[in-house]
Amino acid sequence: MSKSRLKVIPLGGLGEIGKNMLVLEYENDILIIDAGLMFPEEEMIGIDLVIPDFSYVIERKENVRGIIISHGHEDHIGALPYLLPQLDNVPVYSTKLTNGLIQVKLKERRIHKGVNLKVLSHGQEISLGRFKVELFPVCHSIPDASGIIIRTPEGIVIHSGDFKIDHTPVNGKPTDLSRLAQLGAQGVLLLLSDSTYAELPGYTPSEQVVGDSLDHYIANAPGRVIITTFSSLISRVQQVINAAAKHGRKVFIAGRSMSETVSISLELGYLKAPDGILGEIQDIKKMPNNKIVLVTTGSQGEPTSALVRMANRDHKHVHIMKGDTIILSSTPVPGNESLVNRTVDSLFKQGAHVIYSKLGQVHVHGHGSQEELKLILSLVKPKYFMPVHGEYRHLSLHAELAGSVGVPPEKIFVMEDGDILELSSNFARINGKVTSGHVYVDGLSVGDIGGVVLRTRRMLSRDGIVVVIIAVNRQTGQLVGRPDILNRGFMDDKDFSGLIEESRQALVKALDHSAGRVNDVSFVNSKVRDTLDKFYYDRTKRRPMILPFMVKV
Repeated sequence: MSKSRLKVIPLGGLGEIGKNMLVLEYENDILIIDAGLMFPEEEMIGIDLVIPDFSYVIERKENVRGIIISHGHEDHIGALPYLLPQLDNVPVYSTKLTNGLIQVKLKERRIHKGVNLKVLSHGQEISLGRFKVELFPVCHSIPDASGIIIRTPEGIVIHSGDFKIDHTPVNGKPTDLSRLAQLGAQGVLLLLSDSTYAELPGYTPSEQVVGDSLDHYIANAPGRVIITTFSSLISRVQQVINAAAKHGRKVFIAGRSMSETVSISLELGYLKAPDGILGEIQDIKKMPNNKIVLVTTGSQGEPTSALVRMANRDHKHVHIMKGDTIILSSTPVPGNESLVNRTVDSLFKQGAHVIYSKLGQVHVHGHGSQEELKLILSLVKPKYFMPVHGEYRHLSLHAELAGSVGVPPEKIFVMEDGDILELSSNFARINGKVTSGHVYVDGLSVGDIGGVVLRTRRMLSRDGIVVVIIAVNRQTGQLVGRPDILNRGFMDDKDFSGLIEESRQALVKALDHSAGRVNDVSFVNSKVRDTLDKFYYDRTKRRPMILPFMVKV
């Protein structure tokens, strides 16, 4: 009988930013860490969200002992509404705030079936099959973020979660370096560590820097101050409340996700707000402009967000005016730059004074830079190392950092989604692959949209569509009249009229040469496509989608 080995299988988050999900498997026990989503890339036309392919765990769902969530960001909890209904009441463990945010997420999607949420405090150990799991505090851009310690029959595995080392966090606890050093002294089999900012030298600045900047801008703004940030960035909201209280301003919250997060954070005690400082958005017009601070969603230029609606003069309660100071307390997620730039331009046009990261230190990110990553590696001293969370270049650079602090290259594993890392106490290798990849969520449809549909959408968005209607005599199989040709998104009709005539003639000629087969629908369809595809490409160097329709008369 072969010796049992620990398997570590990333199903998302490696080779991409987002949709983080990792599986640990030992014999008949499976543990899942995180289940996140990713926002669609530009070429994923019409797609709302991207989630991991769960098929590996669904096929073994009777072995799943639990799901551990590191913190409450979308890229770690966003796929739970799609995963939990497919598992049998599997317990989901997380800290108190994370648990509250998961509840909000499940309620949004009306998910009640198969939900078994449990709060796990830092330092508390639980047994899940052959695994013993403990959460420890890490500093990130949301309170209650955790790293994860997993004791397995082969040794200790540490998952850093998303972290940075900030000795003066606004709320929440600093990363527990002493716990990591303690485990490092005991001996750690495998370290899985966040690679998101492995490109950046030095240290990530403290949140304190942002607090000082916000205080300065709120103190000196002549009119309203509008601050946009990620809805989950509770520490930033706390900094805004503190500065507003100090300078006698009232705080208003705009945007559904921001309102829900603030509400649950206040309820659970993760946000502290003096009495009377928070106002209802509908009362904003009753306040003098120099007494208002507005915190809003829209830091990524999302079309339906509150800030973008303000920029488009489309918000119910707030209209941008000269004298407003608008602070973008975030950095654009890669791919969102043009949306954010468009919003900033629109705000400038309306007379606002806009401040973003290039103009002032109004944002710091929540991930460790190179020196912090090296410090964790030095404290933990893992036998084996696997970088997680990041595009392939981030993982590769993190692997180089591990080499620079003494981890032997043969003990570093740069992996991709679906790879299987097999480990025992003195052995490790990548051995095989499981099903993984993107599952697209489009409206109510999950996983029904495939590569063919996306390619079709890309083609339609690029070169438009040409519809060809051909009438054929039912008895004789001869063409009746000439084909009708319509276009949408290919060319302007007035430019297209000359081409229509020529393409009709080319089509009639091609079909005349095929006399006797005009009744054969599949033959006619391919003949029409081939003829017009070549004709339009020769004339315009574009390839519209060609849809033939045959009508028998």
